[in-house]
Amino acid sequence: DSPARAPHETDCARTMDYGVPPELGVDPSASGGISTGTTIMACVYDGGVVLGADSRTSTGVYVANRASDKISSVTDNVWMCRSGSAADTQNVCAYVKNLVDQHNMERSDADPGMADVKLVANLTMQIAYKNKDKLSAGMIIGGWDSKRGPQVYGIPLGGSLLPCPFTIGGSGGAYIYGWCDDTWKEGMSREEAEAWVTRAISLAITMDSSSGGVIRLVTIDDKGCNKQMLEPYKHPMTYGELPVKRVGVDAMAA
Repeated sequence: DSPARAPHETDCARTMDYGVPPELGVDPSASGGISTGTTIMACVYDGGVVLGADSRTSTGVYVANRASDKISSVTDNVWMCRSGSAADTQNVCAYVKNLVDQHNMERSDADPGMADVKLVANLTMQIAYKNKDKLSAGMIIGGWDSKRGPQVYGIPLGGSLLPCPFTIGGSGGAYIYGWCDDTWKEGMSREEAEAWVTRAISLAITMDSSSGGVIRLVTIDDKGCNKQMLEPYKHPMTYGELPVKRVGVDAMAA
């Protein structure tokens, strides 16, 4: 006999226990628990910061979203890279954005759409630390302000706050720590920093099955912010990779 079903239990709840549609033929018991993965990073260069992330959202062995955006705007000059639970980090970002907006409204000297980078990092840290037993959230705050210039802060799981010249997060970060330590240099130009972040995330995508998709970059300096998306055929080639062919409208127009 089939087990008794709770009154509120639906077929969807019974067949989607691990977030994997049953038609894919994946045995949920083989997955154990749900593992999520990503690659996020940020670095300071001479005059600004570069934030980067892949775009794959995974739920165990199932790719839930291949084109997600893990770099969120808090204000025009401060952005957040998010890893861990997408729901947790999106809510943390929304709370921080609301608090910063309220803070700016109470200050007559505040520039519209701008914020102190360290203030945003401290607000994020406070929320992450006070809810460390409930959240699965690792975040990076990066931005530029007239008070301290370019800044990067890492807020890993647990809610600590680490100011640093560059930082890495997510499952893909474990594969590129050594490469980043070896190739990092102070005082990079904007072009060098963007190329360095792109290369690092490309390496992580190659090695980490939970990272993939496009590479998104956000560059922030005293002139504003600039957002880029690099499709796979624009990624630097890594060890043993085959060339990626262009597909879609861009390929036909080329």
